[in-house]
Amino acid sequence: MNKEEIKAILPHRDPMLLVDEVYLNEDGSATGYYSVRGDEFFLQGHFPGNPIVPGVIQCEMMAQSACIMFADKISKENCLPVYTGLDKARFRGMIHPGDKIRIDTKLLKSMHPMYVLHGELSVKGKKCMSGDFSFAITTTSGGE
Repeated sequence: MNKEEIKAILPHRDPMLLVDEVYLNEDGSATGYYSVRGDEFFLQGHFPGNPIVPGVIQCEMMAQSACIMFADKISKENCLPVYTGLDKARFRGMIHPGDKIRIDTKLLKSMHPMYVLHGELSVKGKKCMSGDFSFAITTTSGGE
């Protein structure tokens, strides 16, 4: 699934759409990718002369990469996926401009509209971040 197809599922848009492509695996898990260009807003000032992708951005990438697993639920009109929790987040390696991030996510628990997942980010096979996260698929009233 390319970026345009992802936009049909997620409400996120640039500069907050943080996944370039995502694939549904045979086991039901998802694998996403993001290439760090170096001109992203979140690298400005984090840190001058040594830009590093912030941990909170990595967490957002992890959540967005799971979108394909919930395409049928999220892409409905007035549905909005929102973070509800983050647990056991661990940062093991720095991510820099030029890195291609692989993002693997798998479902741990499902009680619609709540979902709990595990995710891992890696670069060139080295784990950079992992954690469990939860989100809810909410409905919006459209005018608020």
